[in-house]
Amino acid sequence: MKKLKALALALVCAIFAPVKADEGMWLLQLMKEQNLADRMKAQGLKMDIADIYNPEKVTLKDAVGIFGRGCTGEIISADGLILTNHHCGYDAIQQHSSVEHDYLTNGFWAKNRSEELPTPGLTFKFVERIVDVTDKVNEDIKKGEVSEIKTFGAEYLSKLAKETLKKSDLKGDKSIYADALPFYEGNRFYVFFIRTYNDIRMVAAPPSSIGKFGGETDNWMWPRHTGDFSMFRVYTDKNGNPAEYSKDNIPLKAKKHLTISLRGLQEGDYAMIMGFPGSTSRYLTESEVKLRMQSTNVPRITVREARQNVLRREMAASDKVRIQYASKFASSSNYWKNSIGMNKAIIDNQVLETKAEQEAKFAEFAKSQNNTAYAEVVAKIDEYVANVAPITREMTFFNETFRTGIEFGATFMIFEELKTALQKNKKKDIEKNILALKDAFASVHNKDYDHEVDRKVAKVLIPLYAESVSAEAKPAFYQTIQNQFKGDYNAYIDALYNKSIFANEKNFNAFIQHPTVKAIESDLAIQFSSSKNETSKKLHERLNAATGDIDLLHKTYVRGLCEMYAPTPKAPDANFTIRLTYGNVKAYDPKDGIHYKYYTTLKGVMEKENPNNPEFVVPAKLKELYATKNFGRYALPNGEMPTCFLTTNDITGGNSGSPVINGNGELIGCAFDGNWESLSGDINFDNQLQRCIAVDIRYVLFIVEKLGGCKNLIDEMTIVE
Repeated sequence: MKKLKALALALVCAIFAPVKADEGMWLLQLMKEQNLADRMKAQGLKMDIADIYNPEKVTLKDAVGIFGRGCTGEIISADGLILTNHHCGYDAIQQHSSVEHDYLTNGFWAKNRSEELPTPGLTFKFVERIVDVTDKVNEDIKKGEVSEIKTFGAEYLSKLAKETLKKSDLKGDKSIYADALPFYEGNRFYVFFIRTYNDIRMVAAPPSSIGKFGGETDNWMWPRHTGDFSMFRVYTDKNGNPAEYSKDNIPLKAKKHLTISLRGLQEGDYAMIMGFPGSTSRYLTESEVKLRMQSTNVPRITVREARQNVLRREMAASDKVRIQYASKFASSSNYWKNSIGMNKAIIDNQVLETKAEQEAKFAEFAKSQNNTAYAEVVAKIDEYVANVAPITREMTFFNETFRTGIEFGATFMIFEELKTALQKNKKKDIEKNILALKDAFASVHNKDYDHEVDRKVAKVLIPLYAESVSAEAKPAFYQTIQNQFKGDYNAYIDALYNKSIFANEKNFNAFIQHPTVKAIESDLAIQFSSSKNETSKKLHERLNAATGDIDLLHKTYVRGLCEMYAPTPKAPDANFTIRLTYGNVKAYDPKDGIHYKYYTTLKGVMEKENPNNPEFVVPAKLKELYATKNFGRYALPNGEMPTCFLTTNDITGGNSGSPVINGNGELIGCAFDGNWESLSGDINFDNQLQRCIAVDIRYVLFIVEKLGGCKNLIDEMTIVE
C-alpha cells in the first residue's frame, strides 16, 4: 500500500522548473490531479481546462475521435464533417479509385451531399466516457480473485470492461463497447466507453501530388510542403443514432465541432494536440532499447526494403498495379523509414547513454530506500532481454515476411474440415466447406491483389528469410523446397503460384467440381500455409516461455521511477487512448550552422517541383493559383501562402490527423508527422529536437476552396478571422 500511495503522489503532484512542459502524452482525466492547468497557461493557454475535458459537459474532447483503424480525426462542422490526414484516408481513397476514376491521382471533391461516397468498413469512434477502475483491480488482487500478472491479460481486462459497462447507464446501447486498459505499466487502470459510427462517407481529398507531395523522400523530414489532409463525414439514422449505411441516413448533428482560426500563428504561440497516440516506450531500460534496435527495427528494415524494391518497379510499370498497391506500399514505407530514422536517432541523440544514466540514478534511489525489488529489477529485465532477443528477431523476420510481406496462401483449416467431410462422405458438410472456400478464394484474389506481383515478392522474400533465421524458425515448406525442388526457390514458387488450388480460378473451379482428399493433401499452398501457422505457434511458445513475469517487472520499475521523480508528474506510455499534449510553435537547429524556421510556404512547393520525379510533381492548377497569387483570405500578411508549420508537441503514430489547437481552443492545423532528427522520441523525448509537423489549416482551406472548388464545405465551417 505504501508503494501505491507513493505512486499516487508522483502522479498527482507537479513541479514547474526542472522539466519542460512539452514532453508528455497526458491523460485528460488526470489533468486536474496533475495540476497541468498552470503549466499549460504558462505556455500560453487562454481557455479554461474544464472546456478541454469535463465528464459533466460537452468539451473539446467531444470533437475528436478515432478515424479508421489507427488515426485521429476531428469534427469541423455542425454536420459531422471530419478532417484527418490524406495518408489516414488513403485506404478509402484507394478503395474508391480505379483506372477510370483515379482519385489518388486526380483528387476527389464532393460539391454536394449527394456526391459523398459511402466507404464500407470505415468507422469513426468517439470516447463517450472514461472510468477509473484502479481500486477495483487492486481489490480483485487483494481478494485473490485474480493474480497480479493476469490483470494484464485480455481475459481479465475484457471481463472488467464488460462488467463496468453493465453497471452503467449506457448498458444495452449497441453502439457502445467498453475497453479496459492498464496505464503506468499496470499501476493504474481505466475503462473507456467508445461509441462507433459505421456510415462514413468520403467528401474531399486532394490529388496525391498535394496530399503526398514529397513522398518517401520527404517523409519524416523538414522542411515539409505536404497538403496531408482529407475530409469525410459521419452519417446517422434519422434519429441521430449510429447506423449501417442507408440512403436515408443523415449527417451527424455533432454535439461539438472545432472553430477554425485564420488569424495565423507566430513563433512561441501556444499549441496543443488532442488525439490517439498509438505506442511509446519511454520507460524502457538500456538493454530493451538495444532489443528494439537489433531485433525489431533491423529485421523490419531488411524485409520491407526488399519488398518495396519489387513493388516500386511493378507500380511504375502499371497504373492498375499502382492503384492496387498504393496503400500497401505507403503503409510499409512509412515505418520502414521510421525504423531507419529511429536507429540513427538513438545513436545521434545518445539515448543509450541517457538510459544508462537513469539506471545508475535509479540504483542509488533503490539503495537509499532500502528497496530490494527496485534494486534487482533492472538486472532481471536485462536477463529477460538476453532470453528473448534471438526469438524476437526471428519473430520479426517471420511477421514481416509471411504476415505483411507475402499475401498468397490457402485457408488450410477449411481444407482440413473439407477433407474430414470427404472422408466421412458427409454431403452437407462438403457443401458448407465448398461455400466457405469460395469466400476464402475471393478474399485472397481481391481487387487489391495481383498474383504476379505477389509471386515476384515471394521470390525475393522466401530466400531472404531462409538466409536470416535459424533452422528452427524455418517452416516445413523449406524442406519441400530442398527435397522436391532440389533447393530451387524459383521452381518451388512457380509451382506454388501456378498449380495450387487457390492459384487461379481454373484450378479452383476444377477442384470444387471434383474435390478429393488426395488433391488437398498434395496441394503446395495448403502445405505452405499450414507450415507457416505451425512455425508461428512455435515461435510464440518459445517467446512466452522466455518472457516470464516481464509485465510485473515493468510495473515495479515504472512505479519506482515515478517515486524517484516525484513530485514531477509523469505521463504514461501511449496506448491508443485519448491524450493531450501541449507546447509551442517553434523553429529548431538540427545541426551546427543549420536553422529551420517554423513554417513553410507554397513557394517551397514550386522550388521542389520536378516533373520527372512522381514524388515532386505539381498540379497545373496549383501552379496557376500560385502564379496569379490567388490565395484569397488564406495568405500571410506578406502575400505568401503558408503550407506547414512546426510545434514542440509530443506525438507519435496514431496522432496522425490530430487537431492542432491554439490557446483559444481554435483549430490551426492538422498534425501529420514528426521530424527525422527526433525519431528516437518514442523511446526518449528530446526537448531540443522534438518537433511535430502539421499542415496549416489555411493551406487546407485554400486547397479545398480554390483548387477543389468546394465552397460548399467552407460555408458549413465555423471560421474566425
